[in-house]
Amino acid sequence: MATRTGSAVWEGTLKAGKGTVKLGSGAFEGSYSFSSRFENGAGTNPEELIGAAEAGCFSMALSLNLEKAGHPAKRISTTASVKLEPAGGGFKITSIDLKTEADVPGIDDAKFREQAELTKKTCPVSVALAGTQINLNAKLL
Repeated sequence: MATRTGSAVWEGTLKAGKGTVKLGSGAFEGSYSFSSRFENGAGTNPEELIGAAEAGCFSMALSLNLEKAGHPAKRISTTASVKLEPAGGGFKITSIDLKTEADVPGIDDAKFREQAELTKKTCPVSVALAGTQINLNAKLL
């Protein structure tokens, strides 16, 4: 299996500084700052990137689990909201709220929710984030 990379450069102090983050594949490069992370400034931030990673991983893993259960999905759309809060004199990611909607022909709601819960516990990014509470709202379309 491949090893994936991401990199970041930060220049200056925490509040006045600025930085860039880049995916090793070159698919994304963006700026970040104190304002984009802790306020509503322009640019990205680490939590947003974690949210995209969790949503992408969860959607793919749910697709696999549904297919294994005999109900291949037509479409899965997932959003991950990552909450960063003050904690212990610093900051901590306290929770991730996953909201997923899926078009899965021939499956009932109970079986769908079972597969979604299984996926929340087993997708590789969720496992890597096991120290963070991950909440799931799964909706079958």
